[in-house]
Amino acid sequence: MSVTRPDSLGDLGWAPFFERQPLVEQHPDLIPARVIAIQRTHVVLMHATGIWESPLGGRWFQYEVEGRPAVGDWVLIDAASGSIEQLLDRRGVLKRMSAGMGEIQIIASNIDVLFLVTSCNAEFNLRRLERYLAIAYEAEVTPVVVLTKADLAQRPEEFASQAGTLKPGLAVHVVNALDVESTAVLSAWCSRGQTIALLGSSGVGKSTLVNSLMGTQTQLTAEIREDDGKGRHTTTHRSLHLLPGGGMVLDSPGMRELGIAQAEAGVEAMYDEIEVLGLGCRFADCAHGTEPGCAVQQAIQESRLDAERLNGYQKLKREEAHNSATLAGRRKRRD
Repeated sequence: MSVTRPDSLGDLGWAPFFERQPLVEQHPDLIPARVIAIQRTHVVLMHATGIWESPLGGRWFQYEVEGRPAVGDWVLIDAASGSIEQLLDRRGVLKRMSAGMGEIQIIASNIDVLFLVTSCNAEFNLRRLERYLAIAYEAEVTPVVVLTKADLAQRPEEFASQAGTLKPGLAVHVVNALDVESTAVLSAWCSRGQTIALLGSSGVGKSTLVNSLMGTQTQLTAEIREDDGKGRHTTTHRSLHLLPGGGMVLDSPGMRELGIAQAEAGVEAMYDEIEVLGLGCRFADCAHGTEPGCAVQQAIQESRLDAERLNGYQKLKREEAHNSATLAGRRKRRD
């Protein structure tokens, strides 16, 4: 983990959104700090003077998972004891449905830009990118598709062209994560005060990309498997790193599963053209299947909409509805 010290809280992403919160005014004796990692026995914080390790008191475990500190959070700490006393309101929260647990897991909070990292090989998958984009839109963060391993692909521009079809105006960059000059194109997103998160499967080069952005060997890396284009985990936990020019970057372990829940608005934003087409259907509750007068199916027949796009939309809508209902049911039973 990088131990570079900030010049000010602004380097860590402190902004009026946090400064104006009532808790800050109510507790002038407490120090603002940002959660940059969570270990088994303690939380690692960064504040205006450097790094601070703080045990997470038992009272925090009385709250739901979403009520506990997560990587990227701003908290208020007691300077004398080093304990976390208050958790400030979040924005730009990246969430997923935890695999097998039936609960929401916070990937990171207070994110401004999300690098959706995939590689120019067999790992590339448009449907997966649509899923990542839905999460970005739900969090109201800026998504940027970063295509790595351009140096190993014969025609990397073809991958970029496909990614560009996902949304009009979507930023797509093709890079060699090992080449600092190649990754310089991403510096526009890494300005002072910005927090950038990386999301992608194992082995796509997220840790290598973090190292290039940092200008130093911050994260361990491993080679991708040549037979299927997949890799193994090299990052074992989420961690925020202070960039040399200000701003912060978060690396996280590759995710084999990224369940969607509480993201209805994000899914609709990802497929907004289908939502608009649906307004022209004969029936308000049209499922865009075999119903008569379906404007969405008509658009597919007229080659104005890709059938695979509709399949992706329907799959995410069903998953989101099922997972959100599961969460609501669990909470009702607990109450």
